[in-house]
Amino acid sequence: MKLAAIDQGTTSTRALMRKPGGAVEVVHSIRHQQHYPHEGWVEHDPEELIENILKCGEALGGAAALGLANQGESCLAWDARTKEALSPVIVWQDSRTAQRLAQLKMDDTEKEVLARAGLPLDPYFSASKLGWIVAHLPAARNALENGSLRLGTTDAFFLDRLTGRFVTDVTTASRTSLMNLHTLSWDPQLCDLFGVPIECLPTITPTTGDFGALAINGSHLPVTASVVDQQAALYGFGCRERGEAKITFGTGAFALMVTGEEIIRRHEIGLLPTVAWQLNGQNPVYAIDGGVFTASAALNWGKSLGLFTEFEDVSSFDRKSAAERGLFFVPALAGLGCPYWNPNARGMWSGMALEHGAGDMVQSILEGIALRTCQVMKRMNEIMPLAQTIRIDGGMSHNRYFAQFLADVSGRTISPAVMPEVTGLGTIALAGDVFDVADDAEVSCDTVTPERELQHLLPQFEKIVSLALEAAGASRP
Repeated sequence: MKLAAIDQGTTSTRALMRKPGGAVEVVHSIRHQQHYPHEGWVEHDPEELIENILKCGEALGGAAALGLANQGESCLAWDARTKEALSPVIVWQDSRTAQRLAQLKMDDTEKEVLARAGLPLDPYFSASKLGWIVAHLPAARNALENGSLRLGTTDAFFLDRLTGRFVTDVTTASRTSLMNLHTLSWDPQLCDLFGVPIECLPTITPTTGDFGALAINGSHLPVTASVVDQQAALYGFGCRERGEAKITFGTGAFALMVTGEEIIRRHEIGLLPTVAWQLNGQNPVYAIDGGVFTASAALNWGKSLGLFTEFEDVSSFDRKSAAERGLFFVPALAGLGCPYWNPNARGMWSGMALEHGAGDMVQSILEGIALRTCQVMKRMNEIMPLAQTIRIDGGMSHNRYFAQFLADVSGRTISPAVMPEVTGLGTIALAGDVFDVADDAEVSCDTVTPERELQHLLPQFEKIVSLALEAAGASRP
């Protein structure tokens, strides 16, 4: 059986097919524009995303079914009757609701949100963005008055528009701050708190099942799985047992560790519970999540500044690490995620001197992302011992210098996936669940072992992060 996936991510939409040997091949890929209308605002054009999904679907000839991976927290409004988008997609990186959430924190409401949704008050999650749409966009308010407003994450919009199913899966719903983690249903109190009409939200379903079908080239392609991209990568790596973890280095860096049937709440150290997946007819599997908001986005930013030309040029350096030479970079270009959860923090260099050039700055960007990742790994290890070997994927995982520095500063073996499409593999494997297709694909990985003892750099880095927090008007946790 030929199974496929469409991975609609932060910067591109990709069509993937699983070949007979088990490898996943990208058969089509389209990048989309990033829009920054105001400081802190990040948007996508929903019509562009729909068009790109359809183009990717056209490349999946011969597929029997597909899974759809989505961005997670990105969301929008649309009309129930016309299916027309009523807002741009407000991307997970967007921080326009930071001031509103700061007020809610002052009103001492965060404890209730943590108790019900398991998530802190942060603009990263969908709830405040959806509330902003209702409060500020006349088209959305008019649709609400007319009884035709629909609100949701991008997956719900894609499915409603393209398959006629107004649903979202439980992994995506768990990233909104509107779903109760225990009941796996929309929480009326949370919806009231964020100003989101509960009747406008999609039905929550398991991750696998019947999601309708895409009309492609005169035929219908069944959609049998829908999932957040990060959870798809966790599944693709074969992480099934408690304590197994992966880190994906895409636009941001996202670590997930399986906790099984247990919901582990450790918000005091910045780690958050989430749903890893729920197979049709089975109980949900939970995970603990820790995110770094800017990973490859920071490296791409450095490239846009002219610090380097080709990514191959920054895979090795013929000198000591920048951090060992006193130069640190805090990659808080879109705020700080785990363990700080401060949307107002911004990136900074510390220790710059006249002798530092563009190469040193790029080196410190790579190291800063690795050091931020180590902060997340350190917190996860406090919950349950992490395996000595950490599996990683995403574009940055193929940067030799980055992988080696991550191994050195963490003191662990790092295993970058040789096949870069782990998210696609996981999405395809989930799509095969309803057909009882064996999930037997294995992800081949390289092995990067520590060569130097650099763990002493992490406490130094955390002092620099505290300066970024102080500049943002926050105290160090």
